[in-house]
Amino acid sequence: MHVVATAGHVDHGKSTLVERLTGTWPDRLAEERRRGLTIELGFAWTEIDGRRLAFVDVPGHERFVPNMLAGVGPVPAVVFVVAADEGWMPQSAEHLAALDALGVRHALLVVTKADLADPGPAAREALSQLSATSLGTPEVVPIGRGGELEPVRRALCSLADRLPAPDPSADVRLWVDRAFTVRGAGTVVTGTLVGGTLRAGDELELAGQRVGVRGLQSLGADETEVAAVARVAVNLRGVDRQRVRRGDALLTPGAWVHTSEVDVAVRSAGELHRELVLHLGAAAVPVSVRPFGTDAARLRLRSPLPLRIGDTGLLRDPGEHRIAAGIEVLDVRPPALTRRGAARARAVELAAGRVVPPPFARAGELHAMGFPLAGKRIGEWVVDDDALARARETALSRFDEWTRHNPVAAGMPMEVLRRAVDLPSAELVPAALDGTGLEVADGLVRRPGTGLPPRLESALRELADRFTEQPFRAPDADDLASLGLGTRELAAGVRAGRLIKLADGVFLGPDAVPLAAAALAELPQPFTVSEARRALNTTRRVAVPLLELLDTRGVTVREADTRRRLA
Repeated sequence: MHVVATAGHVDHGKSTLVERLTGTWPDRLAEERRRGLTIELGFAWTEIDGRRLAFVDVPGHERFVPNMLAGVGPVPAVVFVVAADEGWMPQSAEHLAALDALGVRHALLVVTKADLADPGPAAREALSQLSATSLGTPEVVPIGRGGELEPVRRALCSLADRLPAPDPSADVRLWVDRAFTVRGAGTVVTGTLVGGTLRAGDELELAGQRVGVRGLQSLGADETEVAAVARVAVNLRGVDRQRVRRGDALLTPGAWVHTSEVDVAVRSAGELHRELVLHLGAAAVPVSVRPFGTDAARLRLRSPLPLRIGDTGLLRDPGEHRIAAGIEVLDVRPPALTRRGAARARAVELAAGRVVPPPFARAGELHAMGFPLAGKRIGEWVVDDDALARARETALSRFDEWTRHNPVAAGMPMEVLRRAVDLPSAELVPAALDGTGLEVADGLVRRPGTGLPPRLESALRELADRFTEQPFRAPDADDLASLGLGTRELAAGVRAGRLIKLADGVFLGPDAVPLAAAALAELPQPFTVSEARRALNTTRRVAVPLLELLDTRGVTVREADTRRRLA
């Protein structure tokens, strides 16, 4: 299907042209028919030489320009209509300015009422205006009020054949241009699907909530699947009609970034007032504008929109009834401008087109922002090579610094290193250590084969000799102090597997558990704490926490009378 908008200033003439082509009068409101004036968006369709064409008829009167912009925003092509007996009109200029700001490149110029006046002057004047815009020099077709429509049909086919092919696998973003309730069916929204595919049964997002697609219609026919480009009506479940408004978007879940601040390139800018209205898709949102020179600006949106890099829209000054500028989205998550000179530096970046993706970002996040997935892939992450190289340098220096302050530690906790290097996920730490000579083991970053400091190694060997003779005699606080074993040294010994901690200040050798199990096996079962203490040749200070450890590990089992037996 191909979707085109009919624009210009000749309200009744546009609608008449659409009716003659489709057999359907697009002005559906009684007031529109009574006044001969298009107020709301009108829709009609036809088939020409095997090509299905849908028309969005937009208002021409200056009072209804916001409605006109909601209709042309998502549409890739336009039939621009002028009347031979009226020529170029002021309202034609605002329509053209809007189309130019939106970057519409595919057009057909139809000069109506060619039976009332020579269409040449009107055509030449219109072409002189259009040729200076994104529409270029379109084909011109003059027609009379009752004349032959075959030239228009041929021109429409030619226009349709020039339109770029849509991507049926793209993420869905259907800008809602109309919402209503159908008795017995519920909420229905309509819009122009410019990318992706909608299917009955799909789950989508709308106005911040999940909704289901109950049914689809396109060009008046029920469908189970509709691919872009198409005019489509979507019957939804799970949403109240009162919560849906024009400018909302029906979205592929999780595929879009909702943002209330964007950096944009500015095209054909007039005077940019501080407060303007952003028109993008079918949405119209008030924005505060912070210009970065003449070619870029930061927009703060009063309401967030689902936007991507490359989206085009326009800024309009509703007070002065003028199009202020066209915009193209450059960054949907721009950096904060808190440092002195940050705004000036940002202006230089935007002018040079150097908006770059975050150095470490999830692939889905980059896709939602509109960045290409270029860079090294680490799991779900896309990583910039230069950023990864800088992370390696930082990791090595932070590790050396931490080790100097923690000489007895078995290694630097991986989470501490991750924060020091400012990596967003622990999944990235091994990649940041690649080539540094460091490794991750048991949650610690260390040098492979690195032993404990000599002083600590000597103290632990002395304890090991003592435990060989008396495995259940834990050194007291004075013994530990005389060996230079403070809290950090003892913790390092435990991490290295050279000690086990029974309780605060109570440590034994690493083989204490199997040795205790063997000694207790010689006792009549069950046994008391006192009997265990004597069998182990130790004190109650050691026996009680050692038996609790054996319980925890399932070596012993407590009886109802507090005695124990081997499991």
